[in-house]
Amino acid sequence: MPKFKFEAVDASGNGITDIVDAATEEEVNATLRSQGYHVTRIVLHKDRTASASKKNASGKTFSFGKVKPKILRDFTRNLSILQDAGLPILRSLNILMTQAPPGALRNCLIDVCQEIESGSSLSEALSKSPKAFNRLYVNMIKAGEAGGALETILQRLAEFLERAEQLKAKIKSAMTYPICVVFFACGILAFIMVFIIPKFQEIFADFDTELPMMTQWLMFLSNLIVEYWYLIPVIPFSVWLFIRTTTSFEYMRFGWHLFLLRLPIFGPLFEKTVVARTTRTLGTLVQSGVPILEAIHITKETANNGVFEKMYQQILEAIRDGDTIANPMKTFSKPAFHPACLFYFFCFLLGPIGCLMYMMKLNQKIMSDIVVNMVDVGEETGELDRMLYKVADVFDDEVSVYTEQLMSMIEPLLIIFLGVMVGGIVIALFLPMIKLIESLSK
Repeated sequence: MPKFKFEAVDASGNGITDIVDAATEEEVNATLRSQGYHVTRIVLHKDRTASASKKNASGKTFSFGKVKPKILRDFTRNLSILQDAGLPILRSLNILMTQAPPGALRNCLIDVCQEIESGSSLSEALSKSPKAFNRLYVNMIKAGEAGGALETILQRLAEFLERAEQLKAKIKSAMTYPICVVFFACGILAFIMVFIIPKFQEIFADFDTELPMMTQWLMFLSNLIVEYWYLIPVIPFSVWLFIRTTTSFEYMRFGWHLFLLRLPIFGPLFEKTVVARTTRTLGTLVQSGVPILEAIHITKETANNGVFEKMYQQILEAIRDGDTIANPMKTFSKPAFHPACLFYFFCFLLGPIGCLMYMMKLNQKIMSDIVVNMVDVGEETGELDRMLYKVADVFDDEVSVYTEQLMSMIEPLLIIFLGVMVGGIVIALFLPMIKLIESLSK
């Protein structure tokens, strides 16, 4: 009869590890539950794990890149449901592995199942598949295993991933319309410049008359675009390459992220988004029982913004020296003057005007006083996780409201821009025609 190694927690909260003989994992699970144990892990304790691992490895397919957040969210939700139903973790993973389509997630689950079969815990197995499971994910699972509340942790993880996806979806849906309008507007204007205006230029040349200054500038711009049309895709690519190259250095990356946070219109949107994401991450980790130093370190690594990463690092060092979270958060939430940020303002916002904008925003904080106060209250009352969740919810709502306001402002501006451009082209083309008609009538 097969042997199974299990880990469980008794009614007193004591951990138990033993090996039992049983026909199936379900039988072991049912027996231990009937005895009042809470099962956290069951693994096959026999040499046939090697053949099972070999069989699983043959199911791998070619894939590249990381697992998409939406796929990881669905996997986490399904795993939490299976765990809540009382299935052993290995059985749950095998079910989800067979249901997963060929790709990165399935390959990672094959590796995870192999690791668990060989005796590793779930968190140890997940940590060896970084393409799917980051440090936040692994540490929360580790905390759930230690506390015997894996089902609850999986539910929190699924909710966290869902909220993060909702926030991204709101911003993407709001930006889709203006981006499409700008793209089609540029396409129409390029078509007019390349194909329509040269025809008018031939007509005007036949009449051999002096053109108005506005028309001359339009013809010059049209000739420039026709002659150097290949620069139209080259210019945006060059800008992207310039940003990508400069931000590969840590110093310039910090300046670029600070530049994004200080932008006149879109800066508050970037700031609110990062605040919502980092506070929700920290709140989820704290609620899951991850030690505060480790939780802040993980939050720093998942911030994806150099300015917030530096602030959380300074908070981490202050806590090691015996300080609270709120005090260093208030102290370090105001980034100092940064030459790289000034450089980007100069390059992208009309030189001296951009520099002036940056100098006017030097005293602006990346963490508002209300966030610091709520964190302070959470530390005093012992409900830091709940306060961080409230901050994240508030800023999620602010992102939604600000995005709607931004779109309601951008739409009329785009219409005005298109009206001015098309109207200017029409006027520039019809001014010489009116002059020709007047000369012919005389």
